[in-house]
Amino acid sequence: MARKKLPEEHENHERWLVSYADFITLLFAFFVVMYAISSLNEGKYRVMADSIVKAFREQEQTDQMIRLGSKYPELMPGKGQPIGEGIPKREIEDPKKVSEREKMKQIANKVVETMQPLVQSGQVKVSQSSKGITLEINASVLFASGDARLQPNSLQLLSAVAKELAKIDNPIQVEGHTDNIPIKSEYFPSNWELSSARAGSVVRLFVEQGVAPARLEAIGFADNRPIDTNVTPEGRARNRRVNVLILDATTVEAKEILRREVQN
Repeated sequence: MARKKLPEEHENHERWLVSYADFITLLFAFFVVMYAISSLNEGKYRVMADSIVKAFREQEQTDQMIRLGSKYPELMPGKGQPIGEGIPKREIEDPKKVSEREKMKQIANKVVETMQPLVQSGQVKVSQSSKGITLEINASVLFASGDARLQPNSLQLLSAVAKELAKIDNPIQVEGHTDNIPIKSEYFPSNWELSSARAGSVVRLFVEQGVAPARLEAIGFADNRPIDTNVTPEGRARNRRVNVLILDATTVEAKEILRREVQN
């Protein structure tokens, strides 16, 4: 029996439309995403651009002030108060501080002149800071080893210094310092007693030469504030010293005002 011949299927020439539709849909989605991203970046870009413009404007203003300040120092930011046609007035320093600083310089010069030979030899050093004038005297100039009695040849030297200090009314601190070698004698059980006794000997001489006792203060630090190493003999010799600190009156006054404010 012969087989029945099936009808041939007609080829569908429009199947490509399905793939094309899918491709168009994906392409549309891609452009939607890209547009969303580009809009977000544009917003960030505007924020960043505004920040950069603002920074450059501030820098330009600062540069302009610097250029003007080089020609007119009173125009520099933070200097003085505005007066007249908007030009800041240069800050005026306190006349009292200026006078006190000049007085301290004169005192330092007189002390250096009085102790010139020892200053040249390095046994005495004079320095000035915001705290005041520091007269650093090597202990060997004033005392014998392990002793707190002033040597005869140091009396004339310290007396000359005391006469200069008697002319002023600044507070004076006398500090005794030792090296780290322990001492234990009949009079000085430790370096604390030795350093304090040496400072007291200098203070007593100052009082005898006319310096008001109320202005004086004797302090012993033992070996707790070295300025050099205690490993070498040279370093220990430098650590054995007496410091005479002439305090700046304006600094002392400011500390006193602060102390009173804290108490109140």
